[in-house]
Amino acid sequence: MQPIHILLLIGGYFGILMLISYLTSRGDSNTDFFKAGKQSPWYLVAFGMIGASLSGVTFISVPGWIEASSFSYFQVVLGYTVGYAVISLVLLPLYYKLNLTSIYTYLEGRFGTYSYKTGASFFLLSRIIGASFRLYLVANVLQLLVFDEMGVPFFVTVTITILLIWLYTFKAGIKTIVWTDTLQTLFMLIAVGVAIYFVSDEMGLNASALVNLISESDMSQIFFFDDWKSGDFFVKQFLSGAFISIVMTGLDQDMMQKNLTCRNLEDAQKNMFWFTIVLTIVNLVFLALGLLLTVYASQNGIDAHKDQLFPTIAVNSGLGIGLAIVFLLGLIAAAYSSADSALTSLTTSFSIDILEIEKKYDAIKQVAIRKRIHIAMSIVLILVIIIFKYVIADATVIAKLFTFAGYTYGPLLGLYAFGLFTKWNVNDKFVPVVAIASPILAYFISAFASTVGFEFGFFILILNGALTFLGLLFIKK
Repeated sequence: MQPIHILLLIGGYFGILMLISYLTSRGDSNTDFFKAGKQSPWYLVAFGMIGASLSGVTFISVPGWIEASSFSYFQVVLGYTVGYAVISLVLLPLYYKLNLTSIYTYLEGRFGTYSYKTGASFFLLSRIIGASFRLYLVANVLQLLVFDEMGVPFFVTVTITILLIWLYTFKAGIKTIVWTDTLQTLFMLIAVGVAIYFVSDEMGLNASALVNLISESDMSQIFFFDDWKSGDFFVKQFLSGAFISIVMTGLDQDMMQKNLTCRNLEDAQKNMFWFTIVLTIVNLVFLALGLLLTVYASQNGIDAHKDQLFPTIAVNSGLGIGLAIVFLLGLIAAAYSSADSALTSLTTSFSIDILEIEKKYDAIKQVAIRKRIHIAMSIVLILVIIIFKYVIADATVIAKLFTFAGYTYGPLLGLYAFGLFTKWNVNDKFVPVVAIASPILAYFISAFASTVGFEFGFFILILNGALTFLGLLFIKK
């Protein structure tokens, strides 16, 4: 594909998103921006959440894991189902009972202002770093495929990207995103399906032969019970999956904001039920695609591994322009379905939790402040991505930053667990100290454990949450 063709593809894609924004932004209220007027059809929310959950990192990375880790990631996915059940049966009833706009408002009523601000701040930090990292990866791909050849600097690419996201979210926010995420999830799933079709057809595999190839391959092993020290050990992966889904969906403003747009609790719970089923299937399909790509690369002498596997085969292996087009559409959709909702949730959390606009200002002033915050958060994302590119530059360091951002969900896990499952109160002003100390301590424990051959893997989240819970016990009243 020529760069101009890719540019036209991106332009057409964003044109569709802008059309959806126009059709859904009749009105300009905070009720629409934050909660979509609580009128979102649950099935649209469920389908759209798939794209937001998977993101551009998953779209590229999960197929690339198969060579080294087989299907072990599916152990985590099975754990997700338990976590989503907890969200549906415990957290959603709480959020709807309290009629929350920001889910971190719960912490204020339970513990106090310091706890409330701490929870919101940890979310803001996690989401800024996480969203920036995901966009950085995709912007790099687009820079290499299109903009380098056109002489466009990276910072211009990033600025235009964020500007486009701002344009279709600034007016109706989550009301628009419920619909754009649905479209973007559809594009992403089409991309995966088409990739499987093209590669299996090139290999001369019909449906039954494809199933046989996957089932008979050593790389399709799902369960690992042999080495309890390994990061792939079933118990670690399964429990980690349960807790990851609780914190990165149930305790994440970005994901819960979509659920809170449903008409009532029953609809929100139906949304979570069907979302769980479909997401489990979709992850299994991603793993199957990864196995197929790995075998294809091996048979055809393609030297591409990990994150390079899917892009290389889709764009540069001669399988045709059709696969390249749907891959790029899927990649863009996966990246921006995560980024647009991140921008909206950052705006929501900073407006409600940090500035407390609902408590301090009338409706007209709230809208004006929210719009300024939306612009400010867009600028923050641009600056962080540019820092990744020009200041840090080292991809390994950036990846570690992203990993550390995951640590920041541990304090949220500890805070909510303490609030929901104990009746104790805490000395509120010391909560920030506990929340900052816990991930740092968890990091050093993990580093020490690795020297003796024990890998925490995703299990680090549970350790982090437990340390926060323990710390809260020390400051309880």
